[in-house]
Amino acid sequence: MTPESPKPFRRSLGDRFRGAAGPVAAGLVLGAFFAAAPALAAADKAKGAEPASIPIQSDKPIEIYAHEGIEWDQNSETYIARGNARAVQGDVTIYGSVLTAKYRKTADGGSEIWRLDADGKVRIESPKGTVYGEKAIYDMDTSILVVTGNNLKLVTPKETVTARDSLEYWQLKDMFVARGDALAVLEDRKIKADILTAHLRKDENEESKVYRVDAFGSVLITTPTDIARGEKGVYFVDTGIATLTGAVKITRGDNQLNGEIAEINMNTGVSRILAGAGKGGESKPVRALIVPAKKSAKKPAANSKKRSEKINK
Repeated sequence: MTPESPKPFRRSLGDRFRGAAGPVAAGLVLGAFFAAAPALAAADKAKGAEPASIPIQSDKPIEIYAHEGIEWDQNSETYIARGNARAVQGDVTIYGSVLTAKYRKTADGGSEIWRLDADGKVRIESPKGTVYGEKAIYDMDTSILVVTGNNLKLVTPKETVTARDSLEYWQLKDMFVARGDALAVLEDRKIKADILTAHLRKDENEESKVYRVDAFGSVLITTPTDIARGEKGVYFVDTGIATLTGAVKITRGDNQLNGEIAEINMNTGVSRILAGAGKGGESKPVRALIVPAKKSAKKPAANSKKRSEKINK
């Protein structure tokens, strides 16, 4: 199965998509800001770390903490929490030096939050994992979240994902995207590519878990025994099977297999490579390079040397 690469962002949106935290945490903070307009206005000049506890459409309240204060700017239509800001609901927390929610007027005369920004030492914590970055943005029009900055990292109980350019969550597709030297580490296995996408679905316990990882561009898969390279790849977590396509090369020690399609079972360590279609519909042959083990030169036994000395005498 050949994965389909996620489409790039609309360039006209510019920085609207440069950074995100996580779908749950961002949504909670947005709801809190939206429900808290009167409280935020009253707390404009408040100092210290006293929380604003705001129940929304949930049985759990939202708590917003800001060491320097929370302000409501009606001219720019923003709410801003400054100084070691964090928003908490239940077991999900988003941290940032500054949290900014932007709202706009609606046709019925009300208002709606359409974007959340988090800047400075961004961290999103939940039982499912922790995301680290420097800047985060959630755009509600597209339901896309992105985290940018140095040392981007997503840590879960079983995986660690790093990226150079961005870590994203596409809420409508229930999919994470890592861009730029993306690397996923799963115990003793590693998958690296220009772009990695992780698809989630709910298990029998109604918990969202990654079931498939797609890789695009300069794909590199390493296991304790093999190193595999290709142009595209797809890995299914349940079966442990990865399929690579496009100029595939599998290396084990000094031995090498070359072809167009490869299937690698990361659980059993068994790999197989298949021929692919070439120009004109002709099949490209599979090539294998098997290097025999070098035999070490035998040293003459010590007693043989003594016998030769007696004969000479």
